[in-house]
Amino acid sequence: MPADLLLPGVTATSVPTARLTQQVLHADDVDPSGGGEAVLFVHGNVSSAAFWQPQLLALDPRWRALAVDLRGYGGTDPLPVDARRGVRDWADDLGALLDALGLERVHLVGWSMGAGVVLQHLLDAPQRVASVVLVAPVSPYGFGGTVGHDGQPVHADGTGSGGGAANPDFVAALAAGDTSADAPTSPRSILRAFYVAPGSLPLDPVLEDVFVASMLTTRTGPDHYPGDATAVEAWPGTAPGERGVLNTMAPTVLDVSSIVDLPVKPPVLWVRGDADQIVSDTSAFDLAFLGSVGAVPGWPGDAEFPPQPMVTQTRAVLDRYAASGGRYREVLLPGVGHSPHVERPQEFTVALLEHLTHPALPPSNTPETPGPDDLLA
Repeated sequence: MPADLLLPGVTATSVPTARLTQQVLHADDVDPSGGGEAVLFVHGNVSSAAFWQPQLLALDPRWRALAVDLRGYGGTDPLPVDARRGVRDWADDLGALLDALGLERVHLVGWSMGAGVVLQHLLDAPQRVASVVLVAPVSPYGFGGTVGHDGQPVHADGTGSGGGAANPDFVAALAAGDTSADAPTSPRSILRAFYVAPGSLPLDPVLEDVFVASMLTTRTGPDHYPGDATAVEAWPGTAPGERGVLNTMAPTVLDVSSIVDLPVKPPVLWVRGDADQIVSDTSAFDLAFLGSVGAVPGWPGDAEFPPQPMVTQTRAVLDRYAASGGRYREVLLPGVGHSPHVERPQEFTVALLEHLTHPALPPSNTPETPGPDDLLA
């Protein structure tokens, strides 16, 4: 991990595991291999554990807060991503990390793509998960190419999702290590326009530089971001490939909605912003929504290829989770985009601590909006 990515008080530790060597960030006074329970933060796409540093510093050491770099990001080994397994490469890596650190159970916090990884790990190793926090989570049915609250694929092959959905100029800027804001597709510009709600807050310049450097740790190419793609005749002309990041979230390989069938359901906290343009029912990164506003030519219309209702799909699954014996709480942050932990770190930490100490009891389908009194908790 480059030294300029670490905030004062944060340490990077390399952890050899049975699958690969993974980098874990933690506060200086936290022992990552202390056993027992911990809070493990899992970042999203085009980022790294560095985005969680304010939370690592804010939590009391008794929570043993750790943030892991997923393969292909940050300082973890850049092994290829086999998208035929959905997000299981990363979910299995998490399991290997828990084994290596001697962690019996964890509270898992997943952001965006990382939320899909967290839910996959919950499905595969439910006995190890004490609770779950979903931060602006990818839909349980993946990203792109589905319709309706139950995530039905528009096409059986996942057309409209996968590696071909990436903006090639953004991929090129990542590969070139572009730190400027000269183009709207530079990582810094994307951070300002989409990771946070435009105009919602001025990012601290030091933190912004850290976050941009974190984004630039993303490995690019067919085995990493965005992955390969398959050309098809149907609009928009691209279907998922079998390698790399975006293909892991194709609806052909990612469906974590079966969390509703778990016999033991850990409590869930769902935190999101109402100005999120990435995970949304009108996502600016969904080719179907872009087609509906004329940004991708040839859109066949709402009857044939409507935008994916991502938030609606998450709510439908969590409502079923609650109806079948689970518990969840939704916290909605007004004026916040795709990164609640970056844009409103204090509110986010308050909600997280409340979840850890007083998890949701009655199933709640009513979004909570923190008020001034909550900040004093």
